[in-house]
Parts: sequence; structure tokens; C-alpha cells
Amino acid sequence: MRPARALIDLAAFRHNYRLARRIHGGRALAVIKANAYGHGSVRCAQALADEADGFAVAFLEEALALRAAGVTAPILLLEGVFEAEELAEVVHHGLWIVVHDEAQLRMIEASPLARPLQVWLKVNSGMNRAGFVGEAVAAAWHRLRASGRVAGITLMTHLARADEPQVIATAEQIARFDAATCGLEGAHSLANSAGVLGWPQARRDWARPGILLYGADPMPQGDSDLRAVMTLQSEVIAERRIEAGEALGYGARFVAERPTRVGLVAMGYADGYPRSTPDGTPVAVDGLGSRLIGRVSMDMLTIDLTGLPEAGVGSTVELWGPHIPVNRVAEAAGTIAYELLCNVKRVRFDYVDRPD
Repeated sequence: MRPARALIDLAAFRHNYRLARRIHGGRALAVIKANAYGHGSVRCAQALADEADGFAVAFLEEALALRAAGVTAPILLLEGVFEAEELAEVVHHGLWIVVHDEAQLRMIEASPLARPLQVWLKVNSGMNRAGFVGEAVAAAWHRLRASGRVAGITLMTHLARADEPQVIATAEQIARFDAATCGLEGAHSLANSAGVLGWPQARRDWARPGILLYGADPMPQGDSDLRAVMTLQSEVIAERRIEAGEALGYGARFVAERPTRVGLVAMGYADGYPRSTPDGTPVAVDGLGSRLIGRVSMDMLTIDLTGLPEAGVGSTVELWGPHIPVNRVAEAAGTIAYELLCNVKRVRFDYVDRPD
């Protein structure tokens, strides 16, 4: 079998959830939308089945896949519903929904429901994507209560720049949220991953950790004791020597400055490793540091084995994981860890779970 794989450490996933919950206090929804940021939503949810306060996904279909797999914990739909007909499914499966738009309010007011809903009312405190602003928050809250179709309301917002601790935008968002929700009954939820780690004043009743669960620290200092959950790895499948002045790969981007031993690795952009990654991006070969050389192609990439005399065909190559933080690769590729993790595909997924 082709050696490219994503090794998913479920014990690390639990460790990161517990860390977030301990730092934040209160309760925490584990955000496992987008197939758990590429890690496998069902397996990740099952790994937290005995301790998570609940989960958050983007939309109904993602929640139904979890229910079909036997996940019974609360599940919040972060985008809410798109059509009134979905509300019957929400009730039937005991899901929670975000309400962020006037159209969603009208759906609830007009729909006969077998049981009342648990609603998370979204406040637009400054991100300006979704949610109610200012006095419209209280108006929406009162309409939900008056509808007779809502059992409880949690008040929430989303922080746009919490990963920038020196920027005042987050403090301003928190102040707007507090002003808009003053006097309204209900639990509060403000903190995403960066909010949990960097903003004590955003720690309220419910946290919504996402990227930190997977071991990618959203804060610039990167010192939060998170553990990598995904190790993207493959093997050296061939090696060759090129001389000084010889080019390597598509576009001849890399030209050797000295005799260079090249390792060919079964991993490419069709697997999710970004084509934009430049020469010099770190990799680990049998646990030792090396670098990418040459342009990433669809199925293969090339690395420098010159300083690793023991390495060769069959050596394990870590593209990101415990030795190579995914944030370092993302920075080199000009993107973010979220995108890299979500884009992993075609490789084999192997799950390992150790006793806690």
C-alpha cells in the first residue's frame, strides 16, 4: 500500500479539549465541523463521548451523520437552518440551532413544532458576517420568547481578531456584546480557540474551541501545551544524487549549490500538501530535521537527505505533526493551519487511541 497516511492521535484530541475546558471554565462545545477540520468527525466525537459537554457543526447534514453514528450529546448547528422544513429534523434529533438572521426568526415563528427548540441567538458584535446588531438583539430575543417555540436561549457572538492580543478589536466586541445583551436572560458564549487562550474576559458560560482541539495554537506565542492530533507522513520511496548546478523538479525551482542527495516522497498536492510550499520548508526524516527541495507535484515531493546518512528508501517522513508544527508549514505556504488540515484527502487515515 502507498505509505502516505494521516495518523490521528485521539488521546491528544482529548488532552486538548480538557485543556481548553480547564482554561475557560464552565462548559465547552467541541467544534467538529468540516469533518472535524479534516480529522474525521465521527471518530473525534466518539473519542469525547464520555466527557464533552456537546459538539458544534456547521449545518444539519453534519449533525445527522453524528447522530447516525450513535453520538447522543448536544449538537449545535452554527449556521442554523436554511429552510423551515429542517426544523422538524432539528426537533426529532434533539439538535440546537443558531439563529442569526430575520428569515430564521420567521421560520421559527411560523412553524408548528413537536417540542420547543434550544436556540443560540447570535450577536453581531463587530465581525459583520452574521447576527443581530444593537437593539435588534433584544427584539429578536423577545420574539423568540413570545413564539412559544423556544425552551431556552443562549446568547453568543464570534470574535474576529482574538488571535491578535495587542489589537483592541476584541475588547470592543466584548463591550458591544455586553451592551446588546444587558438584561436578557440566558447563558453566554463568546470564546473561540483564541478567546479561550488569550482573553479571560471572554470566558463565560460556554466555550467553542475549534482549531486548538487539533493542536494548532492560534496565538502568536504558541506556548499553550497543545498536542498535535494529525501527523501527516509518508516514506522515502526512491533516492538519487544530483550535482551542483543541476535542477530538480517542475520549473527547475531548486538548483543544487552542492552535491545533494534527494529523497523522493509519496506525498503531493493531491493529498493535501500545499503546492505553494517553498524550498526550505521543514520536514522530519526518521525524527530528524530536513527540508523540502523542489516544487511539490501532484503525487510526490522531494526532500534533502544530504545531511542524513542513515536515511534512505523506507525512511519515515513527517510533513507535519509532533516534530513539525502545522502552523510552520502553513506560514511557509502563505496560508493557515485550518486550510491545510481541512484539505487532507486521498491518504489513509489511521486512528490511534491510548489510555489516558
